[in-house]
Amino acid sequence: MPIILRLDRVMADRKMSLNELSEKVGVANVNLSKLKNGKVSAIRFSTLEAICDVLDCQPGDILEYQKKY
Repeated sequence: MPIILRLDRVMADRKMSLNELSEKVGVANVNLSKLKNGKVSAIRFSTLEAICDVLDCQPGDILEYQKKY
């Protein structure tokens, strides 16, 4: 998939656990775990906005596009 998820890196930089992020964002732990591990094919803008708000980051800090060659 050409979209790389960097949620784990941003969480580590902020020293935030998955459980803590889940509580603050209001998204089930299992869903954030799938997102963190790249096991999703879509994300709602409202979820992305909440994650960015809690982690004080930009969407580009979490999502990266990698061109296929």
